Amino acid sequence: MVDALDEIAQETGRTVPQIAINWLLRRPTVSSVIIGARNEEQLRQNLGAVGWSLTPDQVARLDSASSRTAPYPHFPYQRQEGFTRLNPSILG
Repeated sequence: MVDALDEIAQETGRTVPQIAINWLLRRPTVSSVIIGARNEEQLRQNLGAVGWSLTPDQVARLDSASSRTAPYPHFPYQRQEGFTRLNPSILG
């Protein structure tokens, strides 16, 4: 996952945290993102994650790099229609 984030950051001229935050904000099952900035400069950098979009290819690469089978007892939920519709890359 870190390699995929780093590669996309280099392609886009963005930081790894900006790529990660931008990607997380697009995930339909993520309700909030805690950026955890330690100082004002880091906060300003992290806020650079909004106002632009990753390409569909970049999103697909990050989805693929983060794909894993959920452990029990969450595994059965991945097979439900709603979960599959919201997270198609996890099962595909």
